[in-house]
Amino acid sequence: QIQLVESGGGSVQAGGSLRLSCAASGYSWDTACMGWFRQAPGKEREGVAAIYPGGDSTYYADSVKGRFTISQDNAKTTVYLQMNSLKPEDTAMYYCASEMFCDGDVWSVPGHFGYWGQGTQVTVSS
Repeated sequence: QIQLVESGGGSVQAGGSLRLSCAASGYSWDTACMGWFRQAPGKEREGVAAIYPGGDSTYYADSVKGRFTISQDNAKTTVYLQMNSLKPEDTAMYYCASEMFCDGDVWSVPGHFGYWGQGTQVTVSS
């Protein structure tokens, strides 16, 4: 059974940092891509960042470029999202997602991903 478990959310003031973790289990796809999405109340779920197999390719939403960094451990079982210079508009539920294969620009499309974690809340106060 494939499981994704997020952790690391919390409440911080603007300008602060948080590091989210997503522990994956139940699969061993060498082709697996993993992404972070977020959803604020009343808004659609949006892609934040993604990492493709081997960590050679990373993708970011324009709104987080230069502030967020996605990375993966060598075993490819945990993906991280380092979030710096947080802003109130970053407040949302953050979800980890995985799929066996990603190509092109699908990293930001929630419907492409078949496996999701339960989410972790990030709240940034001004």
